[in-house]
Amino acid sequence: MTTFWITLLLVLGLSTLIWTTAGVLRVIAARLAPLRRADGLPAGREEGTALAAGRPERDRVAVLMAAHDEEPVIGGTLAALQALQSGVQLFLVSDGSTDATAEIAREHGATVLELNPNRGKAGALVEAIRHFELAERFDVVMLLDADTRLAPDYFETGLRAFDDPAVVAVAGRATTLLTPRSATRAGRILVAYRERVYVAMQYLFKFGQAGRFADAVPIVPGFASMYRTRILADIDIAAPGLKIEDYNMTFEVHAKHLGRIAFHPHCAIAHTQDPDELVDYVKQVERWNLGFWQTVLRHRFRLSVFWLSLTLFIVELLVSSAVLVLVLPAIAVSTAITLSGEAGLVPGGVLSGLADALPPLALVLGVVVPDYLLTLLAAVVSRRAAYLAYGLVFPLLRVIDALLCLVALYKAGFRRSTGQWTSPSRRPVTSAAG
Repeated sequence: MTTFWITLLLVLGLSTLIWTTAGVLRVIAARLAPLRRADGLPAGREEGTALAAGRPERDRVAVLMAAHDEEPVIGGTLAALQALQSGVQLFLVSDGSTDATAEIAREHGATVLELNPNRGKAGALVEAIRHFELAERFDVVMLLDADTRLAPDYFETGLRAFDDPAVVAVAGRATTLLTPRSATRAGRILVAYRERVYVAMQYLFKFGQAGRFADAVPIVPGFASMYRTRILADIDIAAPGLKIEDYNMTFEVHAKHLGRIAFHPHCAIAHTQDPDELVDYVKQVERWNLGFWQTVLRHRFRLSVFWLSLTLFIVELLVSSAVLVLVLPAIAVSTAITLSGEAGLVPGGVLSGLADALPPLALVLGVVVPDYLLTLLAAVVSRRAAYLAYGLVFPLLRVIDALLCLVALYKAGFRRSTGQWTSPSRRPVTSAAG
């Protein structure tokens, strides 16, 4: 039992307990205070007062999309955005695209900037912000990926967070786009696993981290999030040597004390197309991990809730990744020792002690039990019973994630990135899909 509880604690982590508790307390506080809304923002204001205090009107919001060879999905994404009749203005920067990305965007009413050669997403965003004068013309810029579909109430719920003048960024809530459906069961399992990651990180971590007195959100994801334009000049969006930009932009907000980051799982919801092929999944996870570690190495520790939280998370991430990578070899060794003992081949003292310390069943349960609890949460939140069956495979995918995390840490320490990008394989989307 000791091995089981130790393994469970190492895999689950103290951070999960801390921020889940913070999230629960945030919900309780909102329920007990009649003058506070469920999203944690002050209620009872007149609409005009709220707008004057900070919330921008729709025509003061610019949607900015950086795209590279996104012909299969760009038309459906822009058509879905137009169908919202949100009143926002759309700008697209085609970063070295060799297909019809720019032409399709123009057909859907976007103002387009074409760049050659490929500068990478961060460099493309910086050039588009400068070229279109977005900081001078708008109050808020929303960063949108080419494969992202916004929920019908995205702007209504997301812009509400700006009622608080201290809020300078709203982190979009990610959920996986289920249409078009993956053609293979393996692909559907991958997509379901990604949805479970979204649910776990956003409900158990980010909601608590976004509390008014915590402000420890580690990432404002670049797929569908909003920034006040007045802080853009203070953010080094295209910092050299980084694979991705969104971690660094978020760290800059914290490091320079630019303001608070808002997040609520029921606000600013957006659906994103996740990889349904293992090769694309591995490339994407490796890119995200590499961007995270590069950003951590770029910034220095500061005494703050954000950095204390991040430090604890990093320690637990490394420990849990090591445990998950080593657990299969440990199970194999322990099982072999146990079977050899049952066969009459009594192992030596050291091997016998190892088998006693690492019983295979305790190791398996220590990984599988907390992992399946996350699957149960995702099945309830997403209302998808199929996840309960898919969840039997998820521990193996989590081992892959752990290995990719450790590999990315090595690469971050010894390799630099140009930021240039290639789009993953896309499932073609029509304007009627999703």
